Amino acid sequence: MSATVLIPIAQGTDEIEAIVAVNLLRRANVYVRVAGENEIVTCSKGTKIIPDILIDSLNSDMEFTAIVLPGGRTGTLNLLNNSKLQKLLEKHSNRGGIIASICAAPSILTAHKIFPKDAAITSHPTIKDMFEGYNYSEERVVVAGNFITSRGVGTSIDFTLKLIEILVNKETADNIAADIVWR
Repeated sequence: MSATVLIPIAQGTDEIEAIVAVNLLRRANVYVRVAGENEIVTCSKGTKIIPDILIDSLNSDMEFTAIVLPGGRTGTLNLLNNSKLQKLLEKHSNRGGIIASICAAPSILTAHKIFPKDAAITSHPTIKDMFEGYNYSEERVVVAGNFITSRGVGTSIDFTLKLIEILVNKETADNIAADIVWR
């Protein structure tokens, strides 16, 4: 069975971080569902996205191979305050599912106490202080067990290619990197 990925988005989500993940994962033939807090989500720079499903329609028993949390300060706060998403993330983490988060979104995992204290984590530099007591790294992409974290828009391709490497394989990630003329 191929990998399935859920990408929740909310008002204020960073559109680049969300769309890079959707685009590259679909290039890797990964089944992606975008779940929005509304029928039309207005992202941080005004781009409007029509999600495949509403977050409120998600059932905490739904299983995905991975959940990808894009950042954006306002979007992250909106996702952080979504109790339905919180339950889904907790169950997914308890099952050992992969959770990938970028920019401000790793703060969702620490706020809900889903992220292990001893694991390496990174985020957008402006919120580094929120991770006091965690093993903070300034690497572009950090993999710690079932968690993948990254820094921001500028690392979104590296972040998604690492996720593809984990979900599919390195050859597929390398082929996509070559196809998009990455580095």
